[in-house]
Order: sequence, then C-alpha cells, then structure tokens
Amino acid sequence: MTERPLRLLLDFDAQAQRDKEQPPAFLHRRDRKFALVCKEQGFAPDAARWLNHMKRLAGPGASAQAGEHTLTLWRRINAGFAGTGVVFGIFTMLGLLFYDGGQRINITLFLAFVLFQLVLALFTSIQSLAGWQPWHWLLRRLNSSPTKGVAHRLHPALMARAAHLGGFCFALAGLFTLLVLVVVQDLAFGWSTTLDTGSGSYHRLLTAVAAPWAWLWPAAVPDPGLVEATRFFRAEPGSGGLNPEVWGQWWPFVTMLWATWVLLPRLLLFILASALIRHKARQQLNSHPAMHALLYRMETPALDTGIERNDARDLPDTDTRSNLRPLPDSDTLVCWAGACEPELPEPLRSGKHLILKAGGRASLTDDQRVLNQVAEQAAHTADKAVLVVTRCWQPPTGELQDFLEAGQTLWPAGIRVVLVPLAADINQVPPLHQIQPWLRFAERLGHDFVMVSLPELDLQTQDAASKELP
Repeated sequence: MTERPLRLLLDFDAQAQRDKEQPPAFLHRRDRKFALVCKEQGFAPDAARWLNHMKRLAGPGASAQAGEHTLTLWRRINAGFAGTGVVFGIFTMLGLLFYDGGQRINITLFLAFVLFQLVLALFTSIQSLAGWQPWHWLLRRLNSSPTKGVAHRLHPALMARAAHLGGFCFALAGLFTLLVLVVVQDLAFGWSTTLDTGSGSYHRLLTAVAAPWAWLWPAAVPDPGLVEATRFFRAEPGSGGLNPEVWGQWWPFVTMLWATWVLLPRLLLFILASALIRHKARQQLNSHPAMHALLYRMETPALDTGIERNDARDLPDTDTRSNLRPLPDSDTLVCWAGACEPELPEPLRSGKHLILKAGGRASLTDDQRVLNQVAEQAAHTADKAVLVVTRCWQPPTGELQDFLEAGQTLWPAGIRVVLVPLAADINQVPPLHQIQPWLRFAERLGHDFVMVSLPELDLQTQDAASKELP
C-alpha cells in the first residue's frame, strides 16, 4: 500500500513549521514566484510540486524526507504486528488441531474460535472509527518525540491498519499450518456439544456458515450424513465402529471456514484501513491552515500590508552593514550544503587545518560526525570561532538551525559560529538584500553564539568601490 498521501501530509506539515520562522514578505515572494513558474510551464501548482520546489531550493542532495521518522516508526510497528501474528498463528493452529489419537478435534470449538476472531476484527475497525486508542501506551513507549500534530490525529487509523496486518499474518500462518498438518497427520474431526442439539439443526448451521463458498467448492460443505456420523461424546470410547476415513472428511470445510471468516475479513479490513488513512491524509492536507495561507500567497500578486503611509522618502536601513562582524581567525571551517563547491575564496581557504562538509547531501550521521570533530578540535586548540560557509542566495533552513543548536549543546562553552554567506561568484561581495536573511537568522539564534561576516578582501574591494562612487 502506497504511503504517498501520508508522506505528503507529513512533509507539508514539517515545511509549514519551518516556514513559521521566515518573514511573511519572503514567503510571499517565494511562493508567488513558484506559482508564476508553474503557470508558464502549464502546470497547476499543488502541494507535491511545491514540496519538490522547496527541496530544490534547499540545495542538491537535501532530499531527506521530513516525515520519514514518523513513517519509519509505523513501519516498525507494522513489522512487529506482522511478526507476532505469524508466530501466534502457527501456535494457535497447532493448539486447535492438537490430536492425541484418543479424542476428536471439535468442530464446535473451531467455530467458536473463528467467531471470536471475526468479532475481534470488527471491534478493531469500530474502535478506530470511534477514535479510541487502546494501544496508546505502546506508541508512547516506541515514540520518544511529542505525539502532537497531524500524525497524532491519524494514530487510530494507523494502529487499526497495523492490527489488521497482524491479524492477516496470523490467519495466513494459521492456514498454512492447517494445510501442513492435513498433509503430514491423520486428523480426526468431529463435533460435540453439551446442549441437546440434533444433527439436523447442526447441519443447517454449518450450511449457513458455508454459504459463501458452497458454489465454489461444494465438497467443502458437509453433508447431513457426515454430520450425523461424526458426532461424538466425551465419555464414549473409540469411534463406535465408524470408518476412520470419515473423521478426516471435515478438512475442506475447516480450510474454507478459516480462509473465508478469518483470513478474508482481515485482508478486506486491512485494505479498508489503508484507504481510510489515504482519505484522511488528503482531507487533512486540504484543510491544513498552512495550505490556505500557501494558496493565498500563490494567488495574490502583491502584498497588502494595510499601511497607508508612504515610506518612499524614508532613508534605507543602514543597520545591515553595521551588523556584520569582522571575520575572525579560525582553523575550523564547515562548508554547509555544498557551499565550498567548486572552490573556496583564497582568504577562507588559507590557513585552515580542518575543513569539513555538512548539510545538503550529507546524512544525519555525517552531520553528527562533523559536530564531534569540531568539538574535538575546539577542545585541543585555542580557537573560539567556527566558520560556517553558506550560499547567500539560499534562505537559512531549519536543518542548519538544528545543526547549530546541536553544536551549541555539544561544543565547549565560549565557541561562536561565524556564518559566511558567499555569492555565486566567490570573488564578489553578496548583495545586501541576500545578506539580510542571514542577519535576521543570526539575530534569532542570538548574537552571543552566531554572527555574520564576509571575507575581508571582498569587503575591502566593495568599500573601495563604494568610495569611488560620486
């Protein structure tokens, strides 16, 4: 069963959470431009294309699925239910068909167990539709992260699907065990009950139970003679002179009984639960608050700020340049999301003893290794700064924020991170409007830990050029 709608919902919700940290004006320009590009190419902008666009903006290789953690958790739960179902299915069928040679395998007991399985399957679906979560303790034990969010509202349906998958594996393993025992053993079936029941009434009950497959396999429907001949009483010794071959003629009925009333309902309910998850995921995606905001940004050509004051004569913001800090000396440099490719500017490349790569195509394990290497370097040197080189035209991402926050926790106290955004041409100074998002990013993280600098030679070049202007 495909998880595309669920994955789409989880990725969209994660991107919406990251967008909360971005300025509204930036989001509007970004999404409006995406809508215009889609219109030029003849496509309708939707959530899937928008998420792919966000991944391309994040840089090549930065395609880690934001909802992968949640999906991996549920794959583990499904695998656990499936494995448990297989084990219980084998041992349950061995217990039901246990035959010591002196007692018959009671069809009445088999019917009662099949009825119990059918009721259990229906109860699982009903509790899912009602939103009850009797397995909530298991989720709390397996999931260490908070369970709030869009995935939390899908937990009843997801757990019902896992339970039906386990039930299906239970039924399949039981059916396989049944067929194996029919081949390798001489099973003796019969029916018995303490109630005063005639064989005619019992045959009518079995005929009703066997109605779904009577047209397909008539031999799997017990005839009145078989029902009359195979009734046994616990205190009655032996087979009463009956041909022993008759006791084994029940196996087609038992096989179809298990396949029709245990295996088939679990399979159908598993398919229904999967379809319900896809439907709810699409429904929640369409009603997601961030989806309404995204559609508004893509359809609205201009921002309406509601401010009537004309600020055309206001002086430009001159604080941006003053917020830049001089580039400190450091032996440690981290290239974020391929910012060092194809090469670093000479002022950054020279004198660096440790140049590492993180983000982008690097895995979380690689990022953690970089964090540890920087921590080890800082512990053995007097360096109090770590240079993190980025691309100025890419907005700061939540992945970078997570990386820096992890470094703040792991690295020695007093270490400062210096963000160095580079232009497409590494010999040019980035334009101010592309530096401003990085300054705001550093301000949010705190200037005591993160600051923004530019290569010294480039600054000198720009300052000299600005002095030449009239």
